[in-house]
Amino acid sequence: MGRAEGPSGPSNRSWLATELGARVASGLVLGIVTLLATYQGGVPFALFWLAAGLAILVEWTGVARVEPRTAQRLVQGFGLAGLTGSYLAGAPGAVGFAIFGAVAVVVAALARDPGAKIWAVAGFFCAAVVTLVPPVVRDHPELGVTGLLWMFAVVWTTDIAAYFVGRRFGGPKLWPRVSPKKTWSGFCGGFVGGVGAGLIVALVAARLGWVPVLSLPVVVVLSAAASLVSQAGDLAESALKRRFDVKDSSHLIPGHGGVMDRLDGFWAVALLVGAILLAVRIAQG
Repeated sequence: MGRAEGPSGPSNRSWLATELGARVASGLVLGIVTLLATYQGGVPFALFWLAAGLAILVEWTGVARVEPRTAQRLVQGFGLAGLTGSYLAGAPGAVGFAIFGAVAVVVAALARDPGAKIWAVAGFFCAAVVTLVPPVVRDHPELGVTGLLWMFAVVWTTDIAAYFVGRRFGGPKLWPRVSPKKTWSGFCGGFVGGVGAGLIVALVAARLGWVPVLSLPVVVVLSAAASLVSQAGDLAESALKRRFDVKDSSHLIPGHGGVMDRLDGFWAVALLVGAILLAVRIAQG
């Protein structure tokens, strides 16, 4: 007969000490903090996403080994602060584009080899998207808090549903060379969950009269696109880490790795939403 495990054995291991427990606990804390910041809005909300952007650029330069690392982080950090400051000051969009362009030129010039120049500019672009798009959506008269809640709901539900459906049903791998654990069952589960979550947010917003809501077919299409883009962002970050032979972007968040690991899907959806808003603005003159 096997010996029973003592008080320190695996049978009495705290659930929070497991990978899933740490993932759930840290996810809940981050979710609550993010929702509180969203409710607050204004300068605190913009600074919250500036901090997220700074964390991303620090992790990106580390993962991609962009040198000289300290100089890159300083220039990009000041660039993100400049973008946030210009937005909060109500400066024209051209000022933001000028800041981005100037920083992109400097970080490319600083990089020590041609490949690193591309990674440096790409990292700054990713950090800038996360820094700017959420405050823009929060302040948008036709989106506001509802737009952000829709983004959060689609991304978070897609991620959660993909994780648990994939673990439950398994099956063929989605892209084993890039992400060995992801399955087609998880992809489909995440897609269905993300579309459902986006639709629920729209229905609740319409019921409460928060903001003018698009027609439900449009909401379904946008939610489907956002769920697909969210999972593509996750895969893209996995491909980046595999390219540089890195498991996690950092160890900042228990159960999740780094900020890049946590925001890969949200970044992709923020890029989608930002592109749509920019296209609408251009079309309206």
